[in-house]
Amino acid sequence: DNEGNMTTAIKIADVSAPCAGLEPALRKITNDTPAIHPPSLADTIRAALQDMPQCQPGDTKEHIRAMHEAARQRHLTDHEKWTRNAWRLRQHFFANGADLDPDAISPRMIPVVTTKQRDLFRLARYTWSLPYSRGHGRRLRFLIVDAGHDNAVMAILGLQSPPIDFPLRDQRINYPPGQKVEMVNQTMDVYTLGAVPPYNQLLAGKLAVYAASREVREAYQERYSEAVTEIEGQILPTHLVMLTTTSAFGRSSLYNRIRYRGRDVAQRLGETTGYGNVRLNAVRDIYPQVKEFLIQGGYEERMGFGRGGPKEAWRNITWVMQMLSIKGDDALHHGIRREAWAIPLAKNAWEYLSGKSRRPDYYQASFDRLAQHWKKRWMLPRSQRELELDVDWRDWRREQILTAITPANDD
Repeated sequence: DNEGNMTTAIKIADVSAPCAGLEPALRKITNDTPAIHPPSLADTIRAALQDMPQCQPGDTKEHIRAMHEAARQRHLTDHEKWTRNAWRLRQHFFANGADLDPDAISPRMIPVVTTKQRDLFRLARYTWSLPYSRGHGRRLRFLIVDAGHDNAVMAILGLQSPPIDFPLRDQRINYPPGQKVEMVNQTMDVYTLGAVPPYNQLLAGKLAVYAASREVREAYQERYSEAVTEIEGQILPTHLVMLTTTSAFGRSSLYNRIRYRGRDVAQRLGETTGYGNVRLNAVRDIYPQVKEFLIQGGYEERMGFGRGGPKEAWRNITWVMQMLSIKGDDALHHGIRREAWAIPLAKNAWEYLSGKSRRPDYYQASFDRLAQHWKKRWMLPRSQRELELDVDWRDWRREQILTAITPANDD
């Protein structure tokens, strides 16, 4: 755990900082701190946390999904008008299982740039059983589409700024003195990755892992070369040498056995200890009330999503929770022991981040080459197997997506 970083003594997450940057100045709560306890805000925070109860040892993935359902449904309800309009315009980019010929599937990866691409990415992400997240900081988003079937959406990949403190990653790296932030800024965090029906049943989620290809680092270099960080005012390095991520539901089969030419594409780092910002996601929707509470109380705060970024938002939330006598450990303890993974984009990524290599020695495989490997190794064998799931991919109808991404009580 990454403990002891806050003067308020509230335990911070396994992945404590959503974006890399210098530690903000923290305000220590003392006995002189004015006691301001608006019952409405305290009750609202407690109610939001109740929407996402703690995971207990032995809980199944279905139970963990259920933990997130209230927050997910709240977001779907708030954005139902947008969803229905976007679906009306974009539904033909989602496939019917009966229309798919596995031999003709031809994956292509597209950076998300246009309004149409952003809509498709968001609609695809809504099919997840996790609450929607926009990502934060530096972002790269990709659609994986099927050129063999009218560019139907197969999967998505979303990258964001990395956590500055990630113990399972950091214990593998001996950072050069004073260069941790610089080195960490040459990695990115995978904040969303997966496939949409019916391609998910053809293991297109594993295809999204293979998407960590030459094109991803080239897209990063094109977009962020010579960019200046908002917090530190430093010029970003032009290299992207590694992606890191954690599984959503404990142990993951998504990243297992992903190999290419004798190497593990994804490397397991270990398991987190069940602390993090997962339950605080339920509070994030009411962050404007948290800010207003701080302003009215005369406290200095940096507005979270401005210069301080999401990291400052989480700290403002946990600070206010302590002021309102809401136990921080309970809020930060979600209980989900997640698997952590690294996806090196360079052969010497670990050595480079440790300062032992001067330049990254990148893997050169293109997405097209990796996708062909996925098709032969994973997709075609799965397409030919007997039915293993409750619903055969051939029976999937695109209309089922609209049902999945609109509120559950919709008639």
